[in-house]
Amino acid sequence: MAELRHSSSLGSRASNSPMKRDAVAVAFGGAADSSPLIPDSHLTDDDEHDRHSSKERDRHVCFFLNDDPRVSPHNSRISLFFTFLLLLVGLVSVFTIFHKLNAPYLCKKDGIVLHCPHVKESPSLWENPFSSTTSWRPCAERRDGVLSELPHENETNGYIFIHAEGGLNQQRIAICNAVAVAKIMNATLILPVLKQDQIWKDQTKFEDIFDVDHFIDYLKYDVRIVRDIPQWFTDKSELFSSIRRTVKNIPKYAPAQFYIDNVLPRIKEKKIMALKPFVDRLGYDNVPPEINKLRCRVNYHALKFLPDIEQMADSLASRMRNRTGNSNPYMALHLRFEKGMVGLSFCDFVGTREEKVKMAEYRKKEWPRRYKNGSHLWQLALQKRKEGRCPLEPGEVAVILRAMGYPKETQIYVASGQVYGGQNRMAPLRNMFPNLVTKEELATKEELDGFRKHVTSLAALDFLVCLKSDVFVMTHGGNFAKLIIGARRYMGHRLKSIKPDKGLMSKSFGDPYMGWATFVEDVVVTHQTRTGLPEETFPNYDLWENPLTPCMCRA
Repeated sequence: MAELRHSSSLGSRASNSPMKRDAVAVAFGGAADSSPLIPDSHLTDDDEHDRHSSKERDRHVCFFLNDDPRVSPHNSRISLFFTFLLLLVGLVSVFTIFHKLNAPYLCKKDGIVLHCPHVKESPSLWENPFSSTTSWRPCAERRDGVLSELPHENETNGYIFIHAEGGLNQQRIAICNAVAVAKIMNATLILPVLKQDQIWKDQTKFEDIFDVDHFIDYLKYDVRIVRDIPQWFTDKSELFSSIRRTVKNIPKYAPAQFYIDNVLPRIKEKKIMALKPFVDRLGYDNVPPEINKLRCRVNYHALKFLPDIEQMADSLASRMRNRTGNSNPYMALHLRFEKGMVGLSFCDFVGTREEKVKMAEYRKKEWPRRYKNGSHLWQLALQKRKEGRCPLEPGEVAVILRAMGYPKETQIYVASGQVYGGQNRMAPLRNMFPNLVTKEELATKEELDGFRKHVTSLAALDFLVCLKSDVFVMTHGGNFAKLIIGARRYMGHRLKSIKPDKGLMSKSFGDPYMGWATFVEDVVVTHQTRTGLPEETFPNYDLWENPLTPCMCRA
């Protein structure tokens, strides 16, 4: 529209020029052919010839506007026809330009509803190409028949005890690391305690969520594990509070050698030591390959949820596959857009002025050191969005999925907490994909009541239903998403796990000149290699998201 307005204004200004007014007058009747200061009789022959030539040209150019009776009716009709045709073409061209300038560059928004053009479904919409997924197989499972070389409990170097902090998935990683550290130091592992988290506020015990018997039995050839603190150690509270019984100086992503040099001597001296804190306290590429393989063995084989959790998850997955009356594939969407996640991200999102004020107050209260006086936050938000470090909004997820080719009928299971902004925020996604459900909509209240006493049990249901899906889509980072993607890779790279390129998407969403076709091409091309296909590991890689080299073998 800016270009159109600019052209029209130039046209209106041009007609105000005296010289151009004369030229216009010439074209429409020749009234200004001669100057009023010079009579016609004074014109030279050359001038007279030029004047008549000009009039002839004008007459040929504008004969269809002339009422000259010498023009035949036949020629007049042809002229009118061509004039009408030119006007019609001009109107269509102007309308097309106007439409392109005023049409939404991606999807049309009608209130809270998004309307995106249809995209043809690709053959690999619901699974990765077979040719790309057959070169690797899982190989971290226990090898039955191997003689145990483990020393007796009394012959190990001592006992280690850990608090598995955070939510369910952070606790899972801590448990895997604890087994690995026990192996490194030839220590006996006391069954980890699942520590109550400030956000989760859950009192779940290990045995409330995981199958303890299977856990201990499956790892019996690798690490000595006991259910409780030995009876001879009478002051059990000392393990939770005493500094003398706690190793606190373990750096993040510590190498195996650090435990041998710094932790093992204290265990030998005290016989029982607590390792605290224990979040991400073991590296990946600075430990022996067999230790990483052991961590995969714990994660993918030893840690099994209780049978009732597994059965309920199987039931939910079955209901997702039969929602249409016939067998249908389903997508699992991990939507990270809870109030806490939005606040912690310090990103800027679409919303009313009142919402933005309330969010600023929330951030100032929860993270005062990061908030400071708030003056730097706008620049920080722009930088984080540019780098792809902001959670995707539900509406953005909808547009990306439609660009990938997923139709309106797609069955989507949503694993999410309470979405910030409620139903209004979810409306664009739900309107574009109406077959969108949560576990609360799939199961009855009575079915879920047995799991509500432990928040981690509900999280475990989401974990398993996402794990069993045909396509898994993450919208932001976190332990849940990377554990799901890693497990689906380990199970076979045929399972599609989509990890959106949020940096590129933010540029596309912010480009007012990008059309739908270009956007679709960018989305499809960019995400061809972001669907859980085999990826070679690299220094400081994340074992939980990519178990390829240490835990999988060439087929």
